[in-house]
Amino acid sequence: MQFGFGVGPDTSWMREELTDLGVEELKTPEDVDRIMKEYNQGTMLMVINSVCGCAAGNARPAVGLSLEKAENKPNHMVTVFAGQDKEATARAREYFSEYPPSSPAFAFFVDGEIKAMIPRHRIEGRTKEEVAEDLLMVYNAFSGEDAE
Repeated sequence: MQFGFGVGPDTSWMREELTDLGVEELKTPEDVDRIMKEYNQGTMLMVINSVCGCAAGNARPAVGLSLEKAENKPNHMVTVFAGQDKEATARAREYFSEYPPSSPAFAFFVDGEIKAMIPRHRIEGRTKEEVAEDLLMVYNAFSGEDAE
């Protein structure tokens, strides 16, 4: 990680781990609102990214593993970066406010409605394979006729 005076760690690689998989990054509250409006049909995985070790070792790699194995992939995949894009993350959390803030985490929507949440305590201390299995279980549980 690179540090400079008044500058935090370089998080570009942490973002690219997801964007390289086709996950769309949401950096502003307006981005979040636009996506929630545009992607209100079908399934959507929202990744709440983080700089912590469990995001690097388990959460982000689990997304890739789950997509490799998935027969029922989400129609849409997006991410907000907690601690980095704070306003976007706060707006995203408004769409699943019944769940306490958690990062990293996964929120799964069907037709714009939150259907499943995998919070940090289901990611931390587990393997990327175990977390990927949780994601696959969610994909399969909510893969209606709209899922491809």
